[in-house]
Amino acid sequence: MPDPGAWLGVDVGTVRVGVAVSDPRGVLATPVATLARTPGTPAAAGDDDVEEVARLVAEHGAVGVVVGLPRTLRGDEGPAAAGARQYAAVVAARIAPVWVRLVDERLTSVDAHRALRDSGVAGRRQRAVVDQAAAVLILQTALDTGRTTGAPPGEPVRPGRRKPRTKDARP
Repeated sequence: MPDPGAWLGVDVGTVRVGVAVSDPRGVLATPVATLARTPGTPAAAGDDDVEEVARLVAEHGAVGVVVGLPRTLRGDEGPAAAGARQYAAVVAARIAPVWVRLVDERLTSVDAHRALRDSGVAGRRQRAVVDQAAAVLILQTALDTGRTTGAPPGEPVRPGRRKPRTKDARP
């Protein structure tokens, strides 16, 4: 990871946001909270969940935040990825100059459900913690990748900037 210190992991959903935090050495991710969102609305500055993420960054002295970017198995991005990008940009603007990075989160929710089921957590109880479990997986993968490669994981989020456009390939 680029900076020593605690990191937050965020799993953005349409109804809930899962949050995890690492230890100050950036080795182990643990669950922190599940935050409610207003369904069907894009993230905006001042939203309760965005403000709570900012509060958690300050409380834990986080040096960075990783937000899961949901891609399809083929690596394509759909509406959920666009929502995660928009959420990450709002958080980045709110907590600047703390880093925000988007990391691939393919199958983390599936893995989180499986891990909870394997540990004996019943179906209805899973809903309350699956977002936190997914955030832990997102953050732990980012921490491990950063430690292994020596480079920051994923792609940086710059407040107020959109994803660069790619031109269609011409024959």
